[in-house]
Amino acid sequence: MCPSEQEIEATLTARGKRAPRLTPELIDNSIASEQYWNPPGTSLTVCVLTLRNGFHVTGESASASLENFDAEIGQQIARKNAREKIWALEGYLLRDQLHQNGKGGAA
Repeated sequence: MCPSEQEIEATLTARGKRAPRLTPELIDNSIASEQYWNPPGTSLTVCVLTLRNGFHVTGESASASLENFDAEIGQQIARKNAREKIWALEGYLLRDQLHQNGKGGAA
């Protein structure tokens, strides 16, 4: 099983890794609001996360069978999928900032 974000962060800290990096807290703090949508008659759940700068990130989930659809679980999975996308966006932004400040190192 993969370690959680918090376990990874604790390991990095314990190993003395102090260079600028993304953290679960930074990712969570980048989210300004969230909305959910379930099209009637489907098991689809769409999560729209609005980031502090106004950019929108989406995540989706759907059960294979409408009978297994659970709105709460659908929202949790859709939000997790949307939140995962923020890591790449924030990673690009941090890397660009480091590059602009001459601290980017080799690619």
